[in-house]
Amino acid sequence: MTAPKNQLYYGDNYEVLQRYIKDESVDLVYLDPPFNSRQDYNVLFAEKDGSQSSSQIHAFEDTWEWNIDAERSYQHIVERGGRVADALRAFRTFLFGSDMMAYLAMMAPRLVELRRVLKETGSIYLHCDPTASHYLKILMDAVFGPQSFRSEIIWKRTNTHSDAKRWSPVSDTLLYYVKGGPPTWNSIYEAHGEEYIASKYRQKGSDGRPYTLDNMTSPKPRPNMTYEWKGFPPPPNGWRYSRETMTKPDAEDRIWYPASKEKRPRLKRYLDEMHGVLLGNVWTDINPINSQAQERLGYPTQKPEALLERIIKASSNEGDLVLDPFCGCGTTVQVAQRLNRRWIGIDITHLAIGLIKKRLTDAFGPEIKTTYDVIGEPTDYTGAAALAAEDKYQFQWWALGQVGARPAEQK
Repeated sequence: MTAPKNQLYYGDNYEVLQRYIKDESVDLVYLDPPFNSRQDYNVLFAEKDGSQSSSQIHAFEDTWEWNIDAERSYQHIVERGGRVADALRAFRTFLFGSDMMAYLAMMAPRLVELRRVLKETGSIYLHCDPTASHYLKILMDAVFGPQSFRSEIIWKRTNTHSDAKRWSPVSDTLLYYVKGGPPTWNSIYEAHGEEYIASKYRQKGSDGRPYTLDNMTSPKPRPNMTYEWKGFPPPPNGWRYSRETMTKPDAEDRIWYPASKEKRPRLKRYLDEMHGVLLGNVWTDINPINSQAQERLGYPTQKPEALLERIIKASSNEGDLVLDPFCGCGTTVQVAQRLNRRWIGIDITHLAIGLIKKRLTDAFGPEIKTTYDVIGEPTDYTGAAALAAEDKYQFQWWALGQVGARPAEQK
């Protein structure tokens, strides 16, 4: 049976979600929507050394304004009633017709659609910064329900600035929610620290591998485990393992035997066989993309592949469907492909779509083109002419993308 093709959509993600994505079809959603921070985001093609050139192209500006579209989006949600409508009405009582209100009004219907397409076992990660995270958490509570909140993950994305006049803002927030039922979950571990290893793994085996000693006695009374083992009397509660089970680690030299019978044998646990420490909700081990990084594409909001790899591994399995409705330069798409997940990417600019297509080809070879469909691009002269008439810049970005080129100037 042929695997279904992955999908890359050009268009407004709200319209794409409504038109193309089926109910309860997605296993994992990651979204990194533009923040309301009054900055120009998604500036493509900075030089590899990080310098800002005059040839940069602004895919869109991260500036939200209360206008007819925002008002229409607000009214659409309010007229539907329910918790999301209540939340938006409450926001408007103190945010009025501000840019932040516009941002929330535009995000609300998209989050409602994302909940619709998630499976009951699905998860969603909303990536944001302190500018809007407190509002977005309330909105997520309204859409998914407070009981669906799982974690607020803090990712340290940069170092402190010496000229900061406040506590230096160095982190982003990821709000992790689930749809309803027990979600797909694979525990993620981080390596033990050097200090912990030095204090706990002080002994070494004959092969030089460090190990620690673990208790082999039962925590609860187990009468059937109260047997003598190699001259050592049974502990008060018995052994943790049966006599038959004990023979295997004994034969593999995984049991430490004390010189005195007053002490008890213990199990050797080798450092290189341990998972490490369960990862918490503060992530300091994933560095941002610096100017020398090989994966750098010159996209200011580009997130490291390691960040997406952690999220995708934790909340999906191979063959699951991953959706990124603001896929930008395509990090989610590329990592999902590498980890053998199916994927859907959506972006509102042909510039981003062209970049993603080239990125996939560079990473996986030209044959990758046969594994996904692009929906929303012109496919004939009539479609290309219509795009040129509608938006000349979108047309030029699409046209250059057809030959693997990139814009040199805005005009």
